[in-house]
Amino acid sequence: MIVLLDTNALYWWLNDPSRLSAAAEAAIVNRSNSVVVSAVVPWELAIKTNLGKLRAETLLSIWDTKLADEGFSELPISSAHGIRAGLLRRHHRDPFDRMLAAQAQATGWPIVSGDPVFERYGVRRIW
Repeated sequence: MIVLLDTNALYWWLNDPSRLSAAAEAAIVNRSNSVVVSAVVPWELAIKTNLGKLRAETLLSIWDTKLADEGFSELPISSAHGIRAGLLRRHHRDPFDRMLAAQAQATGWPIVSGDPVFERYGVRRIW
């Protein structure tokens, strides 16, 4: 199975795995799963770091290496994803989560996230 990580799930996996649910952790550690991180994740981390809400400078400086070390792959943001995200119903105002929802819809992949809003978009959520 391919699973998509939301920003918090990735950040917690790397910095405080105890914040993940057992199901979320199992989805990430299961070697038969492919773990994918959207390009929207480092964008959100960079903005939150720039605003002083998060400390992710080190992670961002070694982003590609860290993803490779973890065995994760990256999902680029396509025009189709952008259009889908822009046309989603306003269940959620966060543009990063809306992009993740659009990508999960487009790919059919479940998202590893503690945020139940993804279910309102018809996305399977692992938590």
